[in-house]
Amino acid sequence: MARPTLSLLAAASALLAAGVAGAQTLPQVSVTGKATEAAPGLTGFSDPPAKLPMQAVSLSAERLADTGVNQLSGLTKLDASVSDSYNAVGYWSQLKVRGFDLDNRFNLRRDGLPINGETSLSLANKAAVEVLKGSSGMQAGTSAPAGLVNLVVKRPLAEDATTLMLGAIQGGTVEASVDHSQRFGTNREFGLRINLAAAHLDPTLRNSKGSSHTAALATDWRISPDTLVEVEVEFNRQSQPSQDGFSLLGDTLPDARHVDPNLNLNNQPWTLPVVFDNTHASLRVQQKLAGDWRAQAHLGIQRLRTDDRNAFGFGLDCNETSSFEGVYYCDRYGPDGRFDLYDYRSENEHRDTTSLDISASGPVQLAGLRHELTVGGLTSQFKSRFQRQAYNFAGVGNVDGSAITPPNPALTGENTNRDERNNELYLRDRVALGADTSAWLGLRHTRLHRESVRTDGSQPIDYSQSVTTPWVAVSHAIATDWLVYASWGQGVESEVTPNRPRYVNAGQALPALKSRQTEVGIKTGTQRVEGSLTVFDIRRPLWSDIGACDVDLSCEHRADGYARHRGVEASADLKWSGGGLFASATRLHARREGSADASLNGLVPPNVPQTTLKAQLRQDLLPGLQAQLGLQHEGSRFATPDNSIPVPAWTVADAGLRYTQGIGNQTWVWRAAVDNLTNRRAWRESPWQFEHSYLYPLAPRTFRASLEVRL
Repeated sequence: MARPTLSLLAAASALLAAGVAGAQTLPQVSVTGKATEAAPGLTGFSDPPAKLPMQAVSLSAERLADTGVNQLSGLTKLDASVSDSYNAVGYWSQLKVRGFDLDNRFNLRRDGLPINGETSLSLANKAAVEVLKGSSGMQAGTSAPAGLVNLVVKRPLAEDATTLMLGAIQGGTVEASVDHSQRFGTNREFGLRINLAAAHLDPTLRNSKGSSHTAALATDWRISPDTLVEVEVEFNRQSQPSQDGFSLLGDTLPDARHVDPNLNLNNQPWTLPVVFDNTHASLRVQQKLAGDWRAQAHLGIQRLRTDDRNAFGFGLDCNETSSFEGVYYCDRYGPDGRFDLYDYRSENEHRDTTSLDISASGPVQLAGLRHELTVGGLTSQFKSRFQRQAYNFAGVGNVDGSAITPPNPALTGENTNRDERNNELYLRDRVALGADTSAWLGLRHTRLHRESVRTDGSQPIDYSQSVTTPWVAVSHAIATDWLVYASWGQGVESEVTPNRPRYVNAGQALPALKSRQTEVGIKTGTQRVEGSLTVFDIRRPLWSDIGACDVDLSCEHRADGYARHRGVEASADLKWSGGGLFASATRLHARREGSADASLNGLVPPNVPQTTLKAQLRQDLLPGLQAQLGLQHEGSRFATPDNSIPVPAWTVADAGLRYTQGIGNQTWVWRAAVDNLTNRRAWRESPWQFEHSYLYPLAPRTFRASLEVRL
């Protein structure tokens, strides 16, 4: 293993030390606010983040607004452990955490309940976005080992409030929203919160005009001091053409300085928008019990409908009778900039999720030790229903965007319908071993049943599996507001061999492959300083096709080695009178190990930067006027799995001003900012998607402005 650079370790230590030193001399900061009682967050424990033996970050709606983040893909601006994973304008967000792809089917939560992320998820009615880094087996039955992302829904506030917002982004995007919270009743026991948002989408990326709308209603009823009932519903719709990626030109990485970042290769006259229609709703009942115990029942539903359409570039001559100078380009574009263009249409897709979580938590005295215990169960069902799809050759495109081809929308291909049922039992426990030492335990047992079948009734698969995922940790307070910890946990993924004749084990479920993570860290947390330094080691089994796979019964789909990601993370959230710094850095050593094909061992996964730095600085200049500066640096990565073509590192700076003024009983917040201040040209990411290399450029310099009025 190449050890993490000493310079990064030194820098991280210095960052934490500086924060602590600064905390000793900084003037006192007073923070006031009106909070409402909230259920435990994504971590599953009620302790403050600085006291938990894990790494999780909560990004508030205000922080997201200051940095111009209005979709999940924007989280890559704020945390060094989070990077892009095929993020195209007009499509759903996909993220990597610690170098692993989040699985949009299993790694997303909404108020702690599982949802499907294969859609555009609105942030208009979200109070915060939480990111848990690392092992997710304690919180999820099956999931990728990267961690989890949780959307926290806005709930009625303790005091009445209304916020109006109007914003504009260079290119022609205009957006507006209303956020109103009010309480009713003799004792103000009824709460209501309404969020309405609409946007005309017209980014600088050409051929990508669209619209989005969100309407959300959240209510609560404090039946008694011991009982709280919460109901909420959300409707949102986004309609916008998606963005086609660039690619390698033969064996050459195009020079990003000579590529127009506003060019959208999905620019055919017959291009149609991708349409996402979403409905979310939930009912949550919280009940105080005897002896400081609490119980909760939480029901959630998600109903997604999608029209997925695109003029899709993929390879050159790979499926044709001719080739470019005798070479077939199936995983990239041709050396002359040409590529095969496909008319892709999969309309009326339905993805439905229903889940119910019931739990109880409270203190227990066992064997002379105090336990903070949570026990519960989660049952969830997922169903997807599709129509036949089009994926038809429509002609040859070109990276200059000049080629025009005829449409070919015939529904010639089959899709796959899926059903899944999960029943999970879980236990979480924090044991006080002493005044300064705690042991932590998480255990989840999952019974899953999955079925799939092609839309023509062929290739059916039906299997069941039971898995158990443990997590343990020990933490110790070495000084006031300083914590050291060590943890170990497992995650699990379930895989089945495609039911196709080329596999000798077609349609068979593989043994559940368990990932494991070890993590050691130090954390501090006060009103003015939060920081951490973490070392982690994640090992995730991989599946491969072993054999020729070119005729019937010629290969086997089975476990083949693993991905091992080791690294160091440092983070700091410093606050001082009139300003603050929110920064993080990651040094990652991600490699393939243990494969039967020795040539794969030691390779770095594509589109994974090895060094990442993110920082957001804010400082008051005058009363009410604050300057904000953002910095993003992502190190070099590889465009292909064989590591033959590196993609250079890039650094981007953002700058903005925020002016807050009081007008009567109102507060007006003006924001003006410019992203990519120096108009840097570079390849933002190089996703290896569908066994094909793609390239997405950094967005050009973009101005944005907004006005927020708090009544």
